[in-house]
Amino acid sequence: MSTELYPLRFKPVYKDYLWGGQEIITKYQRAMPPGVYAESWELSDRLDGMSVVSNGTLAGKTFRELVQRFGANLMGTRATTLGFPLLIKLIDAREKLSVQVHPDDESARKFGGEAKTEMWHVLAAKPNAALYCGLQAGVDQKQFEQAIRMCQVDRLLQRFPVSAGDTFFVPGGRVHAIDAGCLIFEVQQNSNTTYRVYDWGRVGADGKPRPLHIQEALRVINWHDRAAPQAQSVAMAHGCSKIERLLATPYFRIERIHLVDPCDWKNDGGTFNVFFVIAGKIQISCSGVSEMLTPGSTCLVPAALAECSLDPADGPVTLLRVTLP
Repeated sequence: MSTELYPLRFKPVYKDYLWGGQEIITKYQRAMPPGVYAESWELSDRLDGMSVVSNGTLAGKTFRELVQRFGANLMGTRATTLGFPLLIKLIDAREKLSVQVHPDDESARKFGGEAKTEMWHVLAAKPNAALYCGLQAGVDQKQFEQAIRMCQVDRLLQRFPVSAGDTFFVPGGRVHAIDAGCLIFEVQQNSNTTYRVYDWGRVGADGKPRPLHIQEALRVINWHDRAAPQAQSVAMAHGCSKIERLLATPYFRIERIHLVDPCDWKNDGGTFNVFFVIAGKIQISCSGVSEMLTPGSTCLVPAALAECSLDPADGPVTLLRVTLP
């Protein structure tokens, strides 16, 4: 069955939330009409944004069909969920996103909703752009509720100026927001549960404020969360490339790879490999099938493909690699 698999490309699923822009389309030269492209779901096994294969003999198949058909050959033996465990997306924040929070595993079990731990890797940031991630030291529920009533929630958040290459961890229960001017690569648990607590006083397309979810948010915020949200990269040894581990969590692992020369990549069958190209062009070849990836391209290498070659096509290449832990 694994012989039917090869490096898989998917059609992006775009979301037109009111805070989005066109940076995803223009930066990565995607052939799309003018419009609002707040998010591009690059890899999604969700009915509210299902990925569809765009290359090879499986073109036209949904990601859900592939997951059901190939199981561990696609996802890896370390996968513990029936569906694909992650949602991978690009986010273009032309304006600020709402201040929000997601449940973690425990609060989702207790109160409902889907658990959502995520990470952000900054692909581009305009001058003075920032990320809001976590409460300031000493902030308790009473202070937070008062700030909501006074529309001053942002004063209680940690604000981090950012630039391209920065990585942040956003576990479920951590209050957060993305500032205007950020282009983000996001990896998260396969969830779409968001509790909005503050929306900067704006209104939606209908002229009315967007709904808030104050009580739901207050139940799932981790009031004892004081861990530093910005991740520090760790250099890792590899024979033909420079690899930095950006983040390792119980749900996913992400690395940044710098390649100058061709490199053979071996898989142990435990996990899929998702590659996203930041800069340069690279050819990925597995099982006799090759895919040329340009900046902004995403490719899923199924777990059953034991060996792949990564060949920079025109100078140095920088890419991200997402796997199961």
